[in-house]
Amino acid sequence: MHHSDLLCITRTSCFQETEATGTATGTITWATEVYWLEFARVWIPDPEEVWRSAELLRDYKPGDKTLLLRLEEGKDLEYRLDPKTKELPHLRNPDILVGENDLTALSYLHEPAVLHNLRVRFIDSKLIYTYCGIVLVAINPYEQLPIYGEDIINAYSGQNMGDMDPHIFAVAEEAYKQMARDERNQSIIVSGESGAGKTVSAKYAMRYFATVSGSASEANVEEKVLASNPIMESIGNAKTTRNDNSSRFGKYIEIGFDKRYRIIGANMRTYLLEKSRVVFQAEEERNYHIFYQLCASAKLPEFKMLRLGTADSFHYTKQGGSPVIEGVDDAKEMAHTRQACTLLGISESYQMGIFRILAGILHLGNVGFTFRDSDSCTIPPKHEPLSIFCDLMGVEYEEMCHWLCHRKLATATETYIKPISKLQATNARDALAKHIYAKLFNWIVDHVNQALHSAVKQHSFIGVLDIYGFETFEINSFEQFCINYANEKLQQQFNMHVFKLEQEEYMKEQIPWTLIDFYDNQPCINLIESKLGILDLLDEECKMPKGTDDTWAQKLYNTHLNKCALFEKPRLSNKAFIIQHFADKVEYQCEGFLEKNKDTVFEEQIQVLKSSKFKMLPELFQDDEKAISPTSAVSLGRTPLSRTPAKPTKGRPGQMAKEHKKTVGHQFRNSLHLLMETLNATTPHYVRCIKPNDFKFPFTFDEKRAVQQLRACGVLETIRISAAGFPSRWTYQEFFSRYRVLMKQKDVLGDRKQTCKKVLEKLILDKDKYQFGKTKIFFRAGQVAYLEKLRADKLRAACIRIQKTIRGWLLRKKYLRMQRAAVTVQRYVRGYQARCYAKFLRRTKAATVVQKYWRMYVVRRRYKMRRAATVVLQAYLRGYLARNRYHKMLREHKAIIIQKWVRGWLARTRYRRCLHAIIYLQCCFRRMMAKRELKKLKIEARSVERYKKLHIGMENKIMQLQRKVDEQNKDYKCLMEKLTSLEGTYNSETEKLRSDLERLQLSEEEAKVATGRVLSLQEELAKLQKDLEQTRSEKKSIEERADKYKQETEQLVSNLKEENTLLKQEKESLNHLIVEQAKEMTETMEKKLVEETKQLELDLNDERLRYQNLLNEFSRLEERYDDLREEMALVVTVPKPGHKRTDSTHSSNESEYTFSSEIADTEDIPSRTEELSEKRVPLDMSLFLKLQKRVTELEQEKQVMQDELDRKEEQVLRSKAKEEERPHIRGAELEYESLKRQELESENKKLKNELNELRKALSEKNAPEVTAPGAPAYRVLMEQLTSVSEELDVRKEEVLILRSQLVSQKEAIQPKNTMTDSTILLEDVQKMKDKGEIAQAYIGLKETNRPSALDCHELNEDGELWLVYEGLKQANRLLESQLQSQKRSHENEAEALRGEIQSLKEENNRQQQLLAQNLQLPPEARIEASLQHEITRLTNENLDLMEQLEKQDKTVRKLKKQLKVFAKKIGELEVGQMENISPGQIIDEPIRPVNIPRKEKDFQGMLEYKKEDEQKLVKNLILELKPRGVAVNLIPGLPAYILFMCVRHADYLNDDQKVRSLLTSTINSIKKVLKKRGDDFETVSFWLSNTCRFLHCLKQYSGEEGFMKHNTSRQNEHCLTNFDLAEYRQVLSDLAIQIYQQLVRVLENILQPMIVSGMLEHETIQGVSGVKPTGLRKRTSSIADEGTYTLDSILRQLNSFHSVMCQHGMDPELIKQVVRQMFYIIGAVTLNNLLLRKDMCSWSKGMQIRYNVSQLEEWLRDKNLMNSGAKETLEPLIQAAQLLQVKKKTDDDAEAICSMCSALTTAQIVKVLNLYTPVNEFEERVSVSFIRTIQMRLRDRKDSPQLLMDAKHIFPVTFPFNPSSLALETIQIPASLGLSFISRV
Repeated sequence: MHHSDLLCITRTSCFQETEATGTATGTITWATEVYWLEFARVWIPDPEEVWRSAELLRDYKPGDKTLLLRLEEGKDLEYRLDPKTKELPHLRNPDILVGENDLTALSYLHEPAVLHNLRVRFIDSKLIYTYCGIVLVAINPYEQLPIYGEDIINAYSGQNMGDMDPHIFAVAEEAYKQMARDERNQSIIVSGESGAGKTVSAKYAMRYFATVSGSASEANVEEKVLASNPIMESIGNAKTTRNDNSSRFGKYIEIGFDKRYRIIGANMRTYLLEKSRVVFQAEEERNYHIFYQLCASAKLPEFKMLRLGTADSFHYTKQGGSPVIEGVDDAKEMAHTRQACTLLGISESYQMGIFRILAGILHLGNVGFTFRDSDSCTIPPKHEPLSIFCDLMGVEYEEMCHWLCHRKLATATETYIKPISKLQATNARDALAKHIYAKLFNWIVDHVNQALHSAVKQHSFIGVLDIYGFETFEINSFEQFCINYANEKLQQQFNMHVFKLEQEEYMKEQIPWTLIDFYDNQPCINLIESKLGILDLLDEECKMPKGTDDTWAQKLYNTHLNKCALFEKPRLSNKAFIIQHFADKVEYQCEGFLEKNKDTVFEEQIQVLKSSKFKMLPELFQDDEKAISPTSAVSLGRTPLSRTPAKPTKGRPGQMAKEHKKTVGHQFRNSLHLLMETLNATTPHYVRCIKPNDFKFPFTFDEKRAVQQLRACGVLETIRISAAGFPSRWTYQEFFSRYRVLMKQKDVLGDRKQTCKKVLEKLILDKDKYQFGKTKIFFRAGQVAYLEKLRADKLRAACIRIQKTIRGWLLRKKYLRMQRAAVTVQRYVRGYQARCYAKFLRRTKAATVVQKYWRMYVVRRRYKMRRAATVVLQAYLRGYLARNRYHKMLREHKAIIIQKWVRGWLARTRYRRCLHAIIYLQCCFRRMMAKRELKKLKIEARSVERYKKLHIGMENKIMQLQRKVDEQNKDYKCLMEKLTSLEGTYNSETEKLRSDLERLQLSEEEAKVATGRVLSLQEELAKLQKDLEQTRSEKKSIEERADKYKQETEQLVSNLKEENTLLKQEKESLNHLIVEQAKEMTETMEKKLVEETKQLELDLNDERLRYQNLLNEFSRLEERYDDLREEMALVVTVPKPGHKRTDSTHSSNESEYTFSSEIADTEDIPSRTEELSEKRVPLDMSLFLKLQKRVTELEQEKQVMQDELDRKEEQVLRSKAKEEERPHIRGAELEYESLKRQELESENKKLKNELNELRKALSEKNAPEVTAPGAPAYRVLMEQLTSVSEELDVRKEEVLILRSQLVSQKEAIQPKNTMTDSTILLEDVQKMKDKGEIAQAYIGLKETNRPSALDCHELNEDGELWLVYEGLKQANRLLESQLQSQKRSHENEAEALRGEIQSLKEENNRQQQLLAQNLQLPPEARIEASLQHEITRLTNENLDLMEQLEKQDKTVRKLKKQLKVFAKKIGELEVGQMENISPGQIIDEPIRPVNIPRKEKDFQGMLEYKKEDEQKLVKNLILELKPRGVAVNLIPGLPAYILFMCVRHADYLNDDQKVRSLLTSTINSIKKVLKKRGDDFETVSFWLSNTCRFLHCLKQYSGEEGFMKHNTSRQNEHCLTNFDLAEYRQVLSDLAIQIYQQLVRVLENILQPMIVSGMLEHETIQGVSGVKPTGLRKRTSSIADEGTYTLDSILRQLNSFHSVMCQHGMDPELIKQVVRQMFYIIGAVTLNNLLLRKDMCSWSKGMQIRYNVSQLEEWLRDKNLMNSGAKETLEPLIQAAQLLQVKKKTDDDAEAICSMCSALTTAQIVKVLNLYTPVNEFEERVSVSFIRTIQMRLRDRKDSPQLLMDAKHIFPVTFPFNPSSLALETIQIPASLGLSFISRV
């Protein structure tokens, strides 16, 4: 596409007029002073980015020719204004308005603002939808987004369009809502380029309608509507360079609805199929998908006959060179297509026919022609592709081969056959293929419409138009011309609709309306479709015999060139023309226009195909009036664009066909007019799809391409029309709330409208910039930005002032606090310092004294130690030195002696030798020296100095000699002292030696004496030495051996030690390894156990949830069944119109869960089971779950059989003990009977006397007035009759007590029986017999008795008591005989059970053996073996139980037959007995009553009622009971107690039929009440509470030990004695689950409208969050009006729910579960709306949510429900609110968010961050890099990809056992219940 200047030309009211430029000079001056100031941000054009943002560096002044700007990257720029227009650049919106949901909410409405807003939403926030007034702009993300699930559909359902974020579902909801509200048909027009996402948007819109509305019948019409998509995509979509799934045709689908707005059908119209794609594809493109799906499925057995291959083997599928689409499996798509065809009713034969035709087209494309000459060609003989084509089409090969190479020409006189060239033959072949495909396409569309057609009358419809957008390529041909023509028409309709809405809004608000000049493209439409227009000239040229594209082009030039401004001729071409469309100029090439408009195909080839043996093929070529397709009669249903209907006449078939054949252009024009008429008759909704880039990159935005499409699709035109007037609109309340900060207190008046007027006059000087409507204020563009600037400045100034004051106050407060603290600290510090100084002085003085003595002591001690040490050291040192000196002197002395002698010898020797020489030399030398000396002496003698020297030397020598003499004297003295001491020592030693000598002499003498003894000893010693030597030698040998052994032993020990060390190391390592393995195994097992426990808990919850969901589904189907049955009954019984609901008597699940009260034949059982199985077919139960459930049931049955066996053994033992006590009991009973008879006789006598007195009184007074109704006697008579009837009732009770006492004799020795025992039949017979006995006793009570009679036959006059006594004796005999038979049967059963015990023991032993064997196997094999064994065991048990079940069924059938016979006999017997009673015995005259005081009875906690009163009991207690009165005035759960006491009495009577009937009626009646008043919370809560109480009573009094722990002894006596109602407990539990789910739905329906308004929209904390500017689609106001809900509304409703449940006595645990479910609904709905509403994701809204949640938590605390788990359900909402408030900048913030938001999924966290929107300018947006950081940190988190929470999720409910402490015998029945017909027992 090229940039279009069209908008600039046609926009006479340019954007700048609306951006505060104005026309007056004063206005311009004021505007420039306000807007174009320094730092103002503007948009300037840019060739690359289209628009760039810049900032003013100086104020603009009028007259300036340039603006000094600074770009965002910091570069300064001088921007020159246009000298002609002097238009200023577009102003940029404040950041707070960027990213708005609606483009009309922007203050400045112009192209750069729109583009920037779309880019920010698409790139930064990942939001693909944006409103632009009434248009939804959808940008293709080229990525799968999780925003189309059913949860999103439910979130948008029922919501206002402005309340939720933009979405295709919001548009669909608006259309659906307007259709229902305005009773007007709707249309959704989806347009855009190829690849922009039109088809997907239309598909999602239809999915929304199908999901929300549902279908009016069970035919699943909505599924068929959706199923039409894959069929139409396969035959009408193809891969192009721009889109992998491009729709190559336009379609308009009308979805029909009935009066209840449910889908009843649909109809489809198609437009301009691109037939040329069948025979030609451009590079990187594909043919239609269906061909590739066929080739991918060629190997299927049913497709063998088609003889297909790969896509590369066919000419029609390989031209594009791209046969495969990445990520698409054509084989799977083929399966989906076939499945959709089947769903739409296209049979398999028709499907194979379609595939045959498609395969034939592929083979036809491979037909080749050989060149014969320039004018003819041939087909090779036996050409395989042609033969396959002929076989598939059922035509003759030779005939088709002939007409592919020849054509028939008809002239005025004759007809002849002409061969055609190869090129013409190829074109004819392609034309035939296109024609066949077009006919097949239309045939499929007809059949789809036939499948979607509904017989029900259509009330309204919603049309979805998926049509091509404006197209322009390098080469544009006929297809682009038609497409752009259709877009011109649609754009005209769009402009008129937008203009109309704007005008209606202005007139509604009474704003002066000035005409806005908007672009009207009617001239362009006239150029195309008017008389002598382009299409008219084209059709005329097609009719010319020699018309060509060139001649047509010349006609166009001659007609329109220079006459129409919108038509141009290219400069360099004579075969093209240019049309200036509303979006751009497009150049069309004339080549091919005529051929495509004619759509020519040879008639001879069509005739060959019509003669086909393949029945389906001729259907394609029949006329529209004769077509088999059911929708062909409705010609308006679709447009036969590609058809060529031929109507040949008998005379001139070719010419007549040409005359009557409509061209493609004519057909398209007619269909387009029809479409426009349809759209004009509906309310349109527009969806404009934008393609962000041409490369299919996800979330990549190309500004150039986006601007081109925005201009082409009319979005900017909508903006321009809005901007030309007053685009910004505020209600007075919203304006006041937002800009209250700009008002002064005196400006605020009581009237909001006057207040706003007064303020605006001060704020905006130019009054033309705003207008006041009835309910809104209208602003021109730019004014909201100006007001936002004023508001931000005011808030900033207020913030600064607040900060200044607060900071000053804080610092001043801090200073004073610091001053006081400093003074205090100083005072305490100084005192402390003084005390420390005084203490220091005292310590210093004391320390000085101590130091003095201590230092003295230390010094003294140290001195003594040193002195001692010194002395010791000196002693040792001196001794050491003396010894050393002594040794030295000794060595020196000896050395001197040696030296003396040696030196002497040497000296003497040397002396002798040298003596002579020396003497001689001496003589010579002395002589010489003497001569010299003589000379010196002579000289010295003459000098004085010589004498002085000699004198000095002599003095020194003298002093030295004196010193030596002194020293020698000292030495001498020392030596003398030593000598003296040595002499003393010598003398003492001498004395010692003398004494020793004497002692030795004495010892010598003794030694001589001992010498003899020594000799003898020496001899002995010699012997001993010999022995010693011998011993030594032995010892040596022993020692050697010992050493050797020791060495060996040591070696062995060392080896052993080494081995032991190694073993110890191995042991330690093994022990360590074992410990580690054990630890690891323990940890693993613990982890595995914890995981398995958690998994089991999850599985249990899942199973419970699945089971409860199945119950819910079952109840829904049950209600549906009842409704259908009622409707059928109404259809059968009511001939006239009208509808009246009647309550069904029986529930459909009675046959499954409850015992039938009627006796059915054995033949009815299979039919019921079949019906039940048919009803259960739709339920989704997998085989595994069935097997698992069956295994569990079998194990439970096994346990029940074991328990039954134990119970039977205990009963046998008890029966034996009771037989021993029987005589005593029987005697006591007989005494009681005699006393009772006497009492009855006396009472009877008194009654007879009273009767006689009454007779006499009546006989005396015969006057009529006495017996009149008002007479006193009459009143007395009536009172007496009443008293008599009461007494008779009492007597009947006593007779029943007698009978029960007699029956108890039998029960005392008879074991307990189950409900399936055969004795029940005989007991029923006995009961029926007792009816006659009771009647006889009743008659006998009215007659006097004769107590004096001795004969028992004469106890009274008529012998009634005797008859009663005889009847009782017969009953006793019958019971005794029955006891004997029962005893025998019990013995047989005991034997059988013993056999079963033995078999179970054997089985147990066998299992133990198998277990021991399994333990020896490896773990994997052990598991497999155990599973195999368990399966085998369960299979065997299953077979055994099946056999037992069959036996029991046979027994039941047999017993039922016996029961029928007995019932018949009893009926005859009863009739005979009643006939024997005379009327006079029954009807007696009344007598005067006598008041007899009675003692209070000891009640047994039972209620008695008659069988015929059961319906009355159910009616009064259930059907007509009002919960409000019962809950307030009576004890909680009273109906449940009454029902249970009735069940107790039926159990006491051992009447199983009565028990069954009562329980069945109770369950069915509760269901009827809930069906009738199921939307009333009190009713549902009341019956949930009573059902649970009834269930708890059945458990508490069941007699099972687990339920009797908390019972009193009296309550244990009230346990059921005869029947086990465990099966009914399960039925009641299921009923309670259904009621609970209905209760949840009721409270959900009540809370749903409150949650969003109260939790999100309402400002609980006023003034925290202001209202941001909104666009055309207004949101729900957050200001609390009278009709809006607030948080207080929610809390009041919660209080109401809680109080009602508490009044009804609901179990506390069940209340907790209900509260948890309510809080989950509140949290889920709030969070879901938060995730879908960008305007709610702000800091202030997070504060509001947290405050609201805290109020809910406070409510939980007040109700003591904090441990209910309700708070945890709000955790996701709390974390979302915290996420809105935390910092979102750094990596630490990202880490904190990841750790904080543990309850939110990754998708939810990213969604909240993307939606985060600042409400004030002080807040900052979340950067894209921060969101990517969050995604990187959360990529390893394994959570659900689902965005929204499941608000419909219901937690599995449990009913914990809650026994009642209420004693049954103390319960009183209030008269208000109307239960006077039941009596306490």
